[in-house]
Amino acid sequence: MRMVDIILKKRAGFELTSDEIGFFIKGYVDGSIPDYQVSSLLMAICFNGLNANETAHLTMAMAYSGDTVDLSAIAGKKADKHSTGGVGDTTTLIVVPLVAACGVPVAKMSGRGLGHTGGTIDKLESISGFNAFQSNEDFIRIVKETGLSVVGQTGNLVPADKKLYALRDVTGTVESIPLIASSVMSKKIAAGADAIVLDVKAGDGAFMKSVEDAFLLAKEMVAIGNQVKRKTIAIVTDMDQPLGCAIGNALEVKEAIRVLNCEIKGEIREVSLLLASYMLYASERCVSVDQAYDLAQTALETGKGAAKFKAMINAQGGNGKVVDDPDILSIASDIFEVKAQRDGFLNKISARKMGEAAMLLGAGRAKKDDQIDHSVGVTIHKKAGEAVKAGDVMARMYVSREKGLYEAGRLLESAFMIKDDPIKPGSVVHGVVQE
Repeated sequence: MRMVDIILKKRAGFELTSDEIGFFIKGYVDGSIPDYQVSSLLMAICFNGLNANETAHLTMAMAYSGDTVDLSAIAGKKADKHSTGGVGDTTTLIVVPLVAACGVPVAKMSGRGLGHTGGTIDKLESISGFNAFQSNEDFIRIVKETGLSVVGQTGNLVPADKKLYALRDVTGTVESIPLIASSVMSKKIAAGADAIVLDVKAGDGAFMKSVEDAFLLAKEMVAIGNQVKRKTIAIVTDMDQPLGCAIGNALEVKEAIRVLNCEIKGEIREVSLLLASYMLYASERCVSVDQAYDLAQTALETGKGAAKFKAMINAQGGNGKVVDDPDILSIASDIFEVKAQRDGFLNKISARKMGEAAMLLGAGRAKKDDQIDHSVGVTIHKKAGEAVKAGDVMARMYVSREKGLYEAGRLLESAFMIKDDPIKPGSVVHGVVQE
């Protein structure tokens, strides 16, 4: 078998076999197939696509290109959740404890943030002492003892995805739905969960800008998961505006804790409960989504979710007292306010600009090796649909350095779109894909 023949076959629009896909993935990982040939194949895939069988074969070849996580030592069906990336989106920190509190173990591997989107591992590391990098043995032990654990991806998990993603980034082949779907699902499958719920973002602050493209991606990923016998459900949610009111690592942890302590309602609470409901349903803990929602809401309102979060923090070396008193989080003390320039109605808040502003303050990374400041970020004080007056505080910047402050302030001012006429905010949930 020759790589050039595989390239020519896909260039001509023909279906690749499982053996051909496996050959290219194995050769790329072991170094016997060079970047320039893989780049050519990726471009052919971008132009001609992959069908459902090809996408499933690619996903599985990537998933088993390195180590996999065996969760069989943990009793029952294991659930996992993935978000395609958003701004002010702390749902993982709320959803995982709620699902665990309802009796479904959650063994989750998460990533760091890059660009204007946040990363769950960065958020958790704003908690004093929290260790996000556990051995596989300790990861499984913590889940068995507490019902949940969130860790960073370590070792040789899905090396094919790491190499392919880096190559796609520099060859203009990122925006291919089959390649995106196989990238996400290969990591989820390698991580070993039985049930997977995907939060697919659509809008200004998301990778998928249109709702239509988000649904296409959701359907592709659900098809992959179900084809390889992992119960998979996707929920398409809005990211035209930040989901919560906090952007930045410690600030977002504080907001998540306040939701778990029933101090905050609104969209972030509702989306979290919905995601938790589908995780419980996909794991067969409940016979209906409605029953699952009631169970998750009870876990929230009785404090069982907060207790689970505290148990996980303690088990991973962190200071669990933060759940009782989130004010002990280290948050920058220098605060600058962004105020409305005119009277009117707030029609929209650009999620992308809000995320970029927080990144400029030091809360995110422009490059993978950038150091972040867990203490900085932005809080939002007006939501779309509200009436505002000139001089009203729209946002606050929590700052620890001068660098980027002016640019961040200008971005935030332009992120708030104030018009003369009021609007009715649209739904934050666009729909659910189950097959």
